[in-house]
Amino acid sequence: QVQLVESGGGLVQPGGSLRLSCAVSGSIYRVSTVGWYRAAPGKERALVASITSGRNTDYADSVKGRFTISRDDTNKIFYLQMNSLKPEDTAVYYCQASIDVDGSRRYLVLWGHGTLVTVSS
Repeated sequence: QVQLVESGGGLVQPGGSLRLSCAVSGSIYRVSTVGWYRAAPGKERALVASITSGRNTDYADSVKGRFTISRDDTNKIFYLQMNSLKPEDTAVYYCQASIDVDGSRRYLVLWGHGTLVTVSS
């Protein structure tokens, strides 16, 4: 069974950095667009950043210049580098990926379980 497994969350002081990772477990053919989302306390899940298979990226205005999304398709790992973190970045962060499991060009949209990022002094 194909799953997305996130890691890298934790507690960090304002101004600090964290790198989130999202690894694909299981055999797959290819990954299309990958996105990182977050759900802050009392708020709905929202897109933070996305990257296409051609490595075109897009960011929410609130994280531009501070966050960087990247991908390692060889090892099937996707990253979100977060710098200059602010208390308002506190949220559960989720990885989402569109995955072609068998080369059929039928893509499944999978979500990770989420990882908590807390920015506080």
